[in-house]
Amino acid sequence: MAIDPEELLPRKKASEIVLGEDLSAMSEFELDTRIGRLEGEIARCREAITHRRATKNAADAFFKR
Repeated sequence: MAIDPEELLPRKKASEIVLGEDLSAMSEFELDTRIGRLEGEIARCREAITHRRATKNAADAFFKR
């Protein structure tokens, strides 16, 4: 039995966003949903940056840099 090479590739999750993906086949609803998810991810990244800065500032204050 022959194996299809496509079966060996990792499958994209339905909820996964691929940067640079072709948007021409997406509906307006799909694009709006994608934008919302990207904005949520941006907010999550900004929150992580805020926490890292707070940790760095606390360490700097402790070691009096």
